[in-house]
Amino acid sequence: MEFKTEIFSQFDKKWALLTAGSAKSFNTMTVSWGGMGTLWGKPVVTVYVRPNRFTYGFMEENGFFTLSFYPEEYRKDLAVLGKLSGRDCDKLAETSLTPAFLAEGVTFNEAETTLVLKKLYAQDLDTAAIPPEIRERVYGGGRPHRMYIGEVVDIIAGSMRG
Repeated sequence: MEFKTEIFSQFDKKWALLTAGSAKSFNTMTVSWGGMGTLWGKPVVTVYVRPNRFTYGFMEENGFFTLSFYPEEYRKDLAVLGKLSGRDCDKLAETSLTPAFLAEGVTFNEAETTLVLKKLYAQDLDTAAIPPEIRERVYGGGRPHRMYIGEVVDIIAGSMRG
């Protein structure tokens, strides 16, 4: 199904960076799954992280995270951050992105929009409830993603570059 609006392509086509941690220690990863909406009377974002991802530990240990979106010129940087693991190398050194430290999280100066999110809820997806053809294709017997729901507590629009 194709829609005339770009709202549904923010994750799938444009991608985003999910970042958790603090100025002392953080990790970021490229995400292409997620959703935005309203839950419990709050504006929320839902993201999904596999337990084997380095960012997973940061998501578990921190009460806030950010989701940031970028102009097309940073697509190669987002590809690098989706391919390399911060567990194995300084993957940020392979990009042109510059960390920007916020009171409640980390984003990057080059982001065109950053959502600052307070973690409200986290739960592993129930593989028994996933349609068999999707379960087999995506998980093949492996551990499922953990769903994180975050309340939008701030929106930073525009690049943070001086």
